[in-house]
Amino acid sequence: MEVDVAVVGGGPAGSAAATLLAGAGRSVVLIDKATFPRDKCCGDGLTVLALRLCERLGLDPGGIPNWQPVNGAVIHAPSGWTAKFPLPAGSGQFAAVVPRSELDAALLDLARQAGTDVREDSALTGIRIDRTSTTLDVDGIGEVATGAVVAADGMWSPTRRALGLTEEGYRGEWHAFRQYVGDVGPAGTALHVWFEADLLPGYAWSFPLPGGRANVGFGVLRGGRVPIGETGAIWSGLLERPVIREVLGESVVPEGRHTAWPIPARITSAVLNHGPVLFAGDAAGATDSLTGEGIGQALLTGVLAAESILAGGPADSIGPRYRNAVKRELVTDHRMSMTLQPLMSNVTTANGVVRLVGATEWTRRNFARWLFEDYPRALVVTPRRWRHGVLSREGAYRPQPHHP
Repeated sequence: MEVDVAVVGGGPAGSAAATLLAGAGRSVVLIDKATFPRDKCCGDGLTVLALRLCERLGLDPGGIPNWQPVNGAVIHAPSGWTAKFPLPAGSGQFAAVVPRSELDAALLDLARQAGTDVREDSALTGIRIDRTSTTLDVDGIGEVATGAVVAADGMWSPTRRALGLTEEGYRGEWHAFRQYVGDVGPAGTALHVWFEADLLPGYAWSFPLPGGRANVGFGVLRGGRVPIGETGAIWSGLLERPVIREVLGESVVPEGRHTAWPIPARITSAVLNHGPVLFAGDAAGATDSLTGEGIGQALLTGVLAAESILAGGPADSIGPRYRNAVKRELVTDHRMSMTLQPLMSNVTTANGVVRLVGATEWTRRNFARWLFEDYPRALVVTPRRWRHGVLSREGAYRPQPHHP
């Protein structure tokens, strides 16, 4: 098989890249070792960054059964002080919760509809790069010759390993647990975040889903105050913590098994390309280092990879173009998140931060917009991004006016 572009991985980053590339007339094959729909350990939260990119790609929320819009967050300080942080109403969606099994399958369908040759149950087994082309060895297909590759194949990227670029012993910057629960009480219909003293700078969450369900979990920073070996014990008692049980209700029922997964957040140090191979999403360590959010970043790196390929020019220009685009869009924000991370590592400062951002209606509203990535983390220190209306943009999927 010979194609213009091969995409490895059918998650948000790979599907976004394939959709744009195929939509622009390129021949694209997308391979994934899984068969969709498949589950993915994740909080399932979509920020407005992710929502705007989903809308750009053509994703229709109406076709996803468990798409749950969110109108804000309830944040709990270590001291127990609690405040509601509302998102703008009436101007589109600024946050949502969507099971990854449904979201990823829907995004992959967009890639198919755009003309991508999607091959599920097809694992990468090898890759060779020469001066004029790249050849992939794929189970069930054989050899795939291509001019460029988007490697969106996750934290354990088989593409990175096949190229000899894997850092042995690397386990990500964050470690998270997640479980779905049912029969959630009335308070659980809101999105909750708990900054528990023993989890800092990590946090616990309950993200609402339709039908009285929720995605509940917690994430901790690897190398922080919580040894990774003790996270299993923390998980076993999480749902019994009074502050969490008060929200979920006494009748809450765990559904199925819980899952755990490492989260990479190292966009500033990750290898972003190897010749015409561009790494995107978790394979590029693109997760936000402050919150562990990665869906918006995955979509964005997929879009940037596609745009770098579509810009044309010599094959050896694609990698530098992509690196520059990622640096422009993500690196400064990552560094800002790393700078702010210590503020949530200490109980006293964490209490102070939550109190400060929750002091007034204005601070609560604007902190919510910043938290849900309505504008870049480091907007204040990147004047090139300052433009009229940047702090008052509408959300995604704005209601359309009714014309009789």
